[in-house]
Amino acid sequence: MRAKTESSATPLICVVDDDASVADSTRYLIYSFGYQSKTFASAREFLSSPCVEEVDCLILDICMPEMDGLELQHRLAEINNRVPIVFVTAHANDLEKKRAMEAGAVAVLRKPVSEALLFNAIQAALGRSERE
Repeated sequence: MRAKTESSATPLICVVDDDASVADSTRYLIYSFGYQSKTFASAREFLSSPCVEEVDCLILDICMPEMDGLELQHRLAEINNRVPIVFVTAHANDLEKKRAMEAGAVAVLRKPVSEALLFNAIQAALGRSERE
């Protein structure tokens, strides 16, 4: 994660979701919370971006083609990137939720997620990030 400077004091929240309409609406909601936001259509797109080293919180779908959200969580852990992750998904089963939480996710939220739940999860994630 990035070191905070005067110009980067506003947290960067990245959204990885293969559904463009969900990603865009989540990005605008994050802006309304007062944060910077970038979207990615796939886990691979996110992993190949400079945001991997700059992100303060990751909003991540579980069910995506090629590489799912749990695999992305695992790959980030392999490179010792401990970015706080909030999963937002329509399809997670109990086993996937358990795996995500055991691997360090801040929350696993069901789509459609309320603004208040997402805001609270992001706040918890950013609080965790500051403590680490």
